[in-house]
Amino acid sequence: MSAARGRFITFEGIDGAGKSTHIGYVTALLEGAGLTVVSTREPGGTPLGEKLRDLLLHERMHLDTEALLMFASRREHLAQVIEPAIARGDWVLSDRFTDASFAYQGGGRGMDRARLDALEAWVHPHLQPDLTLLFDVPLDVARARLDATRTLDKFEQEEADFFGRCRAEYLRRAAACPGRIVVIDSTGSIDDVRADLRAALEKWL
Repeated sequence: MSAARGRFITFEGIDGAGKSTHIGYVTALLEGAGLTVVSTREPGGTPLGEKLRDLLLHERMHLDTEALLMFASRREHLAQVIEPAIARGDWVLSDRFTDASFAYQGGGRGMDRARLDALEAWVHPHLQPDLTLLFDVPLDVARARLDATRTLDKFEQEEADFFGRCRAEYLRRAAACPGRIVVIDSTGSIDDVRADLRAALEKWL
């Protein structure tokens, strides 16, 4: 791979899939290989994005409003963090990106996929993640993990059928983009998942 341009790796999965647990591990792996890594998240990643994150995770709103705010936060994130870092040659790791909008607003809430396609084409027409790691678990495992952690935000409080639709959309996108999206079975131990992650990254690199 050319060192002139950085790379963009995203971490996806339904709430409780365990993706956030492993971002630090991947960061350490890449930094150990001599790369400069920027770790960030969505919604959020910028001062404005973090303010929008608080609204998005805790305020009830119309579906259109929710989707538009997600993409507004994303546009700021791209302009202020992701695009400059890639241009510098850094590697960007993001906890969620546009696949999450298709999964949550599309699959979970039922927004027409064509509308999300239009927002994606507007906000980042020339940029897709180089690699997406999709952490996948059965719904009962995800729910048990959520119930054991902390106060839940409005998405985490949704019923099982909502997450079933989100998961189905994630897997549909993985089947449609096999060169970009790698599905990681996240039901095992942390060590097992990290072994699979390392293998997936080595194969991709």
